Amino acid sequence: MRIVIFAGGSGRRLWPVSRVRSPKQFEPIIDKKSTLQLAVDRVLDTYSANNIFISTNERYQEIVRAQLPQLPEEHIIGEPTRRDLAAAVGLSMAHIAHAGPRAADEPVAILWGDSYLQHVPNFQKLLATAEELLCRGTARIFFIGETPRFANENLGWLGLGNLIDQNDDVPCYRFDSLTYRPELEECKRMFAEGTSVWNTGYFVTTAGFVQNLYRINQPEMWTQLATIERTIGTTDYEDTLHDVYPRIRALSFDDAVLAHVSTDEAAILHGKLGWSDPGTLYALKEAIEPQKDRNLTKGLVIDEQSTDSLIYNYTVDKLVVAIGLEGMIVVNTEDALLVVHKDQIPLVKKVVSDFEGTKLDPYS
Repeated sequence: MRIVIFAGGSGRRLWPVSRVRSPKQFEPIIDKKSTLQLAVDRVLDTYSANNIFISTNERYQEIVRAQLPQLPEEHIIGEPTRRDLAAAVGLSMAHIAHAGPRAADEPVAILWGDSYLQHVPNFQKLLATAEELLCRGTARIFFIGETPRFANENLGWLGLGNLIDQNDDVPCYRFDSLTYRPELEECKRMFAEGTSVWNTGYFVTTAGFVQNLYRINQPEMWTQLATIERTIGTTDYEDTLHDVYPRIRALSFDDAVLAHVSTDEAAILHGKLGWSDPGTLYALKEAIEPQKDRNLTKGLVIDEQSTDSLIYNYTVDKLVVAIGLEGMIVVNTEDALLVVHKDQIPLVKKVVSDFEGTKLDPYS
């Protein structure tokens, strides 16, 4: 099975840890490794470097090469500009389909380089099960879900249909629905009933199946992507990519493609992966240290009687002392200091976005 890991976002909600010049997926947020490196580590031994591809922005290609020197250079797919995930996934599927004579019909896993998993063996088991069931013809696309831990209204949810298979203690359900960030009351209902699971955004399918969905449902985008694909591996590729890709319509992958998947072609596997999308600094704190009476710290930090806080110090010549904090985020870097209450975290992205085009732009 081939693996494509997406690592092209800018991650402004994790500012100042994540910057435009070096987004969150490349920063050593957990232990001494980036979430991208951890994502590769989870699949490297099983699938080998020759089957792993990274989709990113061209400006980050050198960072990816430095962090993942074991991958073939041609497996780092660079977008010349951001056109949302429909274009990015389409471009990566073109590269996968071009990888061999029957590559379009072989299993491929779509994963993300900015998420966090605690229970890696469970994740690896789900991937292997999805690959086996795909080859068996149980479904054409398998969504990988997380067994919900609470009624989270900040995530997408996958509705479970009928149980259609049981493989190695992993239940397989028919796909029923995909809902992005339901209202809290709806989340509470789904959580109580056990009828839905969190959508991790991971799935296993084939490049050919996904490309056919583009061809049928996004014909203009399909034509543009096919034009690029015909030049992969030739001297015309870079010029064609830079000419065609910026003109592709910016659409989410969910709206452009996944919304058109029929329920009889899709299935859902889920398990206790310890998955989280640390899209904000407080979400990162919850992922690594979920207990509210404890803090998450990094670097030269002294804390006294604080609770439920994240205190990160990225400087080596400055001491950060926190006393009596509750639910606070403190991040000290060489050129910026952030202090914000966990309930005001959504404002971080807005504030940093306002830097663009001003004298503060270098700090973004």
